[in-house]
Amino acid sequence: MGTVTLGVSIAVPEPYGSFLQEQRASFGDPHAHGIPTHITLLPPTEARTEDLPAVEEHLAEVAAGFGPFRLRLEGTDSFRPLSPVVFVKLAEGEAECTALQERVRAASGPCARELQFPYHPHVTVAHGISEEAMDRAFVALKDFEAAWTIGGFALYEQGADGVWRLEREYPFGAPASGVPRQADLSRPPTPTR
Repeated sequence: MGTVTLGVSIAVPEPYGSFLQEQRASFGDPHAHGIPTHITLLPPTEARTEDLPAVEEHLAEVAAGFGPFRLRLEGTDSFRPLSPVVFVKLAEGEAECTALQERVRAASGPCARELQFPYHPHVTVAHGISEEAMDRAFVALKDFEAAWTIGGFALYEQGADGVWRLEREYPFGAPASGVPRQADLSRPPTPTR
């Protein structure tokens, strides 16, 4: 019996995902290339390996009950001084992300857990770096905008090297059984700038 560290998130599609990841690296965030650009639904959570089938079944059931919705990112904000994070804000889709993460973390499910802070969907672009570098991130991305339709979410596992890797994707509306391990979860992004 072993344990794994899991996370559930909505991937930010290309070209936005790579752009924000490169920006995060340029601000000096050492974890930038080990964390795909995302909106968290379940933060890093330790699970027993024997519980993985139940986790996967639960996530498939959650995804089956949702339909595609629009996400729009716009501008920056920060959790400072409470937490050393600068992020890109959600301008559209916040209520849907909140409902989705509540179902993922359902008290009766295998992903049940308490959060350290109240849930606030966002895309981290700087974390735990110098105040000066976080200020740069805040200003550099203040005019950033992106919009797309989300078609599902994904399960990630953190490796011993600290890198997060895609384990399985969960398309919305698919039957809970027989979900393919890989799927296209987003329509082509709609450029806004």
